[in-house]
Formats: sequence, structure tokens, C-alpha cells
Amino acid sequence: MPGARMRRVDEAMRAVLSDAIAKDLQDPRVGFVTVTGVKTSPDLRHARVYVSVLGGEDERAASLDALQAAHGFLQGRVAHSLRLKHTPALTFDYDESVDRGMRISELLADALPSEGPEDA
Repeated sequence: MPGARMRRVDEAMRAVLSDAIAKDLQDPRVGFVTVTGVKTSPDLRHARVYVSVLGGEDERAASLDALQAAHGFLQGRVAHSLRLKHTPALTFDYDESVDRGMRISELLADALPSEGPEDA
């Protein structure tokens, strides 16, 4: 079942990258970064790493630049930690799902009547 295997590979890569970014990456441009997901190509040649960054546009851009600059180091961590036929080339993308979720929550909060004592 290739789908289940790919999910396991993606999750294992997410765990390795999360740990490496949090503990081993010394670049001061990397802010509070969370790896939200990894999508690996079926041939294991490429992996798109989705990250969430706490902060504004400047922090997001700086963190993504730092992660892209450190892709070789991070690929080495993946190669060392996981036994894969090929170590995927990493690309980093901002995960906009968190922003979309926050926006939906704001819209729902605005659409629903506020809870509180009603003056009748």
C-alpha cells in the first residue's frame, strides 16, 4: 500500500526536521518555526516542507530564507536519521492553512451573536 508508506515517510521526515530546526539550527533569522507537514514525491526525490512562522511578514520571509539556506544541513539530518533509498531535496513553503483557519474563526465570531446578558 504505497499511500500508507508515503504517509509514514512524510511523518518521519516531519519529526526529524522539526527536531533539527528546533535544536540544531543556529541561524538567528529562524524565528519560532513549526513544521506543519511534509509532502514527498512518490520517487522520494523531492520533499515540500510546510512551515508556520510566528510573527509578521518580515519574520516569515527571514525564516523561510534561513531554512532554504540551511536545506543542505537539514537534508543531511534526514539522510542520517532515516534509511531511504534517496534523500529528498527539500523546499520550504509557508503553510497558509493556519492563517485561513484564524480568518474563518474571526468571520464566524463576527457572524454569530455575541453571548452575554440581553437587555429586554
